[in-house]
Amino acid sequence: MYFCANDYKMTLEQRISALEQLGIWFRNIDSRQLETLAQQAANQNNWFTQTNVKAAFLAWSNALSKPAIDRWTSLYPLKPGQPKRVGLILAGNIPLVGLHDVLAVLVSGHQAHIKYSSQDTVLMSAVVKVLKDIDQELAGNIIPIEQLKDVDAVIATGSDNSARYFKYYFSKYPHIIRQNRVSVGILNGKEETDEIEALGRDIFQYFGLGCRNVAKIFIPTDYHLPGLIEGLAASEKVLEHHKYRNNYDYNKSIYLVNKEPHLDSGFFLMRENSQLVSPISVIFYEKYENEAELALKLSTHREKVQCLVSAGGWYEGSLPFGTAQQPELWDYADGVDTLEFLEGL
Repeated sequence: MYFCANDYKMTLEQRISALEQLGIWFRNIDSRQLETLAQQAANQNNWFTQTNVKAAFLAWSNALSKPAIDRWTSLYPLKPGQPKRVGLILAGNIPLVGLHDVLAVLVSGHQAHIKYSSQDTVLMSAVVKVLKDIDQELAGNIIPIEQLKDVDAVIATGSDNSARYFKYYFSKYPHIIRQNRVSVGILNGKEETDEIEALGRDIFQYFGLGCRNVAKIFIPTDYHLPGLIEGLAASEKVLEHHKYRNNYDYNKSIYLVNKEPHLDSGFFLMRENSQLVSPISVIFYEKYENEAELALKLSTHREKVQCLVSAGGWYEGSLPFGTAQQPELWDYADGVDTLEFLEGL
C-alpha cells in the first residue's frame, strides 16, 4: 500500500533519523553482503567492480554522518505545506550516483517516484529496500516506476542529448535537468609525488566515468610531463579491466593511424587539447602562462565543469587532490541546490 502525497506526515526529525540510520547501515554492512551486492551489480554493469562499489559505499558512509546531515538540512525549513510527487530519472554511470536525489526528495518531505537507470538497479534497489525497512512510513513515499507520469516536478540526469529531450518533454513541470559535466585538475609544478598519486584517484577512480572525475588538466608552460606520468603510475591497475583496456587500445590505435601527437604512459594517453571532455583512458592537457590566463581559460568552460582540484586546494574554489569523489551532501551536481528547488515547490 502506498500513501498519497497529502498523507505524508513524517516530521523532519523522523526523516533525518532515517538518513542517519542509512548512514549507519553503510558503515556497518557485513562484508559478505557487500561482496554479494557488488558481484550482482557487476553482473549488470561490468564497470561496477568490487573496488568501485566498496568505494561508493565508503563515500556514502562518510557523507551520511549525523553532523553532515544536520548541516545539510539546517539550511531550509523542509516542512512542505503540500508534499509533491517528484519524478526522478536517475543516472547510472557510477555506483549509487542517483542516491543523492532520492534522499533530497525524501528529507524535504516529498514523494520520490524513481525511474532507475538500467545500469544501476541492483545497488539502488538494495539501498531503497534498506530505507523502507528503516521506516515503514517513509516506504510509502518511495515509488519505483517504469514511466514518468502523474508527477508534480521532475529531476532528470542524462547525457547532453537526452537533456535536450528532457527539457522539451518536461517543460511544463518545475524541473532540474542535468547533463554531461567533467572535472578539472590544476597543477603549478610544485606538487609532491603523493599529491600526484592522489590526483590519479581523481582521474581514474570509477574509470573516469563520473562527472567528478578529472578529464582535463591545466599545466604551466614549462611543466615536466614525464614526471606527471611517472607519478600517476600508481593507478595503472585500471588497465586490468577489460573494458578500460579496450578503450585504451582503441584510442591509441586512432591516434597512431591518424598520426595525432600524443603521449603514451602504457595505461593512459595524454593529448594537448583545448577541449574539456576527453575519452576514457585519455587525459587532455592545456598550458597556461599565468593565473590570470588560467582563470580566463576556466571561465570559458564554467558551464561544463563540475569541480576543480589542485594540490592541497591551493587554487581558489578547488578541492584538494584525491577528494573529488568524496562530495559532501551540499556539493550539488551542476551546482544547482536541489534542496532549494524542492523547498520551493
